[in-house]
Amino acid sequence: MRVLYFAWLRQRAGTGEESVSPPPEVRDVGALMRWLAARSPGHASAFADPAQVRAAVNQEFCGPDHPVKPGDEVAFFPPVTGG
Repeated sequence: MRVLYFAWLRQRAGTGEESVSPPPEVRDVGALMRWLAARSPGHASAFADPAQVRAAVNQEFCGPDHPVKPGDEVAFFPPVTGG
């Protein structure tokens, strides 16, 4: 699974992109966020407030209950405001 981080999530996680192999029980975006948060203090900081993190799976915006599977591309980014 390819995970991408944007804006302050990238700064906190300490990387813009990584390849991960979560355990089988990680079946949705919310579980992936919790699993990633346990990987390092930087990841924990990035996902400290899940309500402030948006996600896209395979370039489609989605919520925390959206399924994830090996081979997916999952992007995390802060909320975006229009103007």
